[in-house]
Amino acid sequence: MMTNLFSVFDPSSSIFNLSINWLSTFVGLLMIPSMYWLMPSRYNIIWNNIMLTLHNEFKTILKDSTHNGSTFIFISLFSMILLNNFLGLFPYIFTSTSHLTLTLTLALPLWMSFMIYGWINHTQHMFAHLVPQGTPAVLMPFMVCIETISNMIRPGTLAVRLTANMIAGHLLLTLLGNTGPSMSMLLVSILLIGQIALLVLESAVAMIQSYVFAILSTLYSSEVV
Repeated sequence: MMTNLFSVFDPSSSIFNLSINWLSTFVGLLMIPSMYWLMPSRYNIIWNNIMLTLHNEFKTILKDSTHNGSTFIFISLFSMILLNNFLGLFPYIFTSTSHLTLTLTLALPLWMSFMIYGWINHTQHMFAHLVPQGTPAVLMPFMVCIETISNMIRPGTLAVRLTANMIAGHLLLTLLGNTGPSMSMLLVSILLIGQIALLVLESAVAMIQSYVFAILSTLYSSEVV
């Protein structure tokens, strides 16, 4: 009886002859955030610094009157676009940000939510934005039309800007790459140097365009409050 009673404490549970009883000792670590028990790598430190810089910048644009945590929406947007832009630089990987299907899906709901929130909660403020300060009375009807049109095309410009920049660089790299087989060795070496320079440029464009998309979205959201 006593033997059977205490046998539950024997380290007998195993998978492929590997004892798994002691795993319960480390399960507690899963409950503790990794920042307390895992040494951050250089990659983590750099990424955290980027996120903190973006958070402070977006917070400055959005001011103190907006809802807390709004900056994290735009930081997540920046991260998603940046990841997709960089993945598109690898061979045989589909560049999703070069298609309006994705970019419009990101831009349109954001812009719509800003507009609906602004017109419902801050109607006077939204009307005031249609006529810039100091506009002569004669030009006011024209300014309302111009401001309305510029406001309406914002999601389109956001989407097309990102798509066009992604397509342009990839297309240039592809066209130059296809001319390689018909060239001499000297021209191929020059072409390779040009391709590497273009790839560096495309890496910069990938970062810049994700930042531009996020910062413009932040600016548009700051206007409705």
